[in-house]
Amino acid sequence: MDAVIAVFALLIVLLFGLGAYATVKAVGAAKRGVDRGITQARRTVEDHTLRAKSFAQPGAAGELAQLRLKLRTSMRTTQEALHAAVAEDESLKESVGLFERLSAHGHELDDELKRLESEPDRAALTERLPGLRERTERITHSADSLRWAARDRARRFADDDLDSLSAQIDLESGALRHWTAPEPQPASSEQPSTARQQPSSSAQSGSARQQAAPSQSGPPPWPEAPAADAATAGQTWPDTAQSSSAQEPVRPAITPSAARPTYPWQKKPRPESTT
Repeated sequence: MDAVIAVFALLIVLLFGLGAYATVKAVGAAKRGVDRGITQARRTVEDHTLRAKSFAQPGAAGELAQLRLKLRTSMRTTQEALHAAVAEDESLKESVGLFERLSAHGHELDDELKRLESEPDRAALTERLPGLRERTERITHSADSLRWAARDRARRFADDDLDSLSAQIDLESGALRHWTAPEPQPASSEQPSTARQQPSSSAQSGSARQQAAPSQSGPPPWPEAPAADAATAGQTWPDTAQSSSAQEPVRPAITPSAARPTYPWQKKPRPESTT
């Protein structure tokens, strides 16, 4: 009894532990989803703000907004392309590592550009713009190179697969359309056959002449008549008139009339009176 109670207590503890673990995992997933949504919303708001500043503010402030927008767009697009491609091609892990190192420089430059947006000294900001523009161009160029290289690699694999598939389809189509036509016999093979047929035809003509030779000597004799039977040999033919009269039966002069059939609807005949 104590053992059963202990087993039930252990099961209850395990159930509570599993429930707590599932709750923690669910809360963590929900928190990560919320954080991801907040980050995405903040990023969208910042991108729209930078786009608006690049068009609305002239001078150094507008150029800083353009540099930030260009940097963020290039880095985000490259990150999405590499993460999508590494799931299908494991050889891109090294490229992802290089991009992470490049992302550190990109985040550093973005933070610096963001701080310079609130710089009151516009002259000093104008002096630093060429260096900032060069750094932004180098980082975006490297990120674009990684992105286009990954896309070219994926397209190359797709082209190779398509070429192989096209070759297999062409081979299968040729096999489906293949049929063997009867080959004509060469002329050299026909000549021996004609040479073999000539002796056989001469032999047939010789045998025909041998068969015709007895027939030319004279016509065949007629078949003999069949032997007469003994009964027919001793038979004599009597006079035709006597035999016909003997065979015919004697007929009465007047043929008696046959009795008429009587029917129930007919009246009975009356007896004839003698008076």
